[in-house]
Amino acid sequence: MTIARLSAATWSLSAVAAGVLLVGCSGSVTVGNSEPKLSKGKLATTVAEKLAATTGQPTPDVACPEDLVGKVGTTTRCTLTADDGSTVGVSVTVSSVVGNQINFDIKADDTASPAAN
Repeated sequence: MTIARLSAATWSLSAVAAGVLLVGCSGSVTVGNSEPKLSKGKLATTVAEKLAATTGQPTPDVACPEDLVGKVGTTTRCTLTADDGSTVGVSVTVSSVVGNQINFDIKADDTASPAAN
């Protein structure tokens, strides 16, 4: 009888993705210029913190390819990378902008991509 085992990193990644899908997640950041825009670094940090808070898991490694413009409906894709190298895509969508505060929703993909060889 064969028993499949998940590594701790894969389990954590699965728990993060499942937790985000089940609980939902959103964030809000205030920026200080005339055109609200959140830098890709601050966006990645905020997404990682929100995912960790939502799932009760350690803060994951998240990278975002571009700044998030504060316009309702704007979407970007970030990538969560687990310790074993597997990845999960994370969609970030601006839900509202109030003055210079950008509110956004976060949703992780249903499945992870395996680590590159």
